[in-house]
Amino acid sequence: MGDYWSLIIVSQHDSEEFHRETAKKCFNEAWDYLEMKNRTPNDDRNMIRLAHTAAYHRSFVGTERNFAVGDWQVSRVYAALNEPRLALSFAKSALKRMEKNALSDILCTGYEAVARAHAVAKEAQIAKDYIKRAREQLAKANMDDEDRKIYSDQIDETERLITSK
Repeated sequence: MGDYWSLIIVSQHDSEEFHRETAKKCFNEAWDYLEMKNRTPNDDRNMIRLAHTAAYHRSFVGTERNFAVGDWQVSRVYAALNEPRLALSFAKSALKRMEKNALSDILCTGYEAVARAHAVAKEAQIAKDYIKRAREQLAKANMDDEDRKIYSDQIDETERLITSK
């Protein structure tokens, strides 16, 4: 009988590792698609699938932070595809999780995601309000210089998106 329980424990561990690794791989591949300059319609579909798959697998082994980041990435994918309704839905979900769970070090990205979704929806004033919140949060967030630069660059990119719409 001991072998049975050992098998279950090993199987559960393998399953958790599978979900963790699949989520990580899909997240990174979705991000690669986001960074592509000239995506094909098939690339767009793959990007959507990967972002959702990453979030799905993270739901088995992740934390509230992981769930928020997953929703943030899905929002970013839909914003890149000019789908403001879906982008805003996932951005609001990410922001809500960040606020509810006091994820102050990534809260600026939640505001940035909502700003980006509103920019895609051509709602410039609302987008600007969220950019302001993102910058304020970034200024008071406790993080290393590398993360601060990444988040600042994302906010800058979203701000450019607002003015180009």
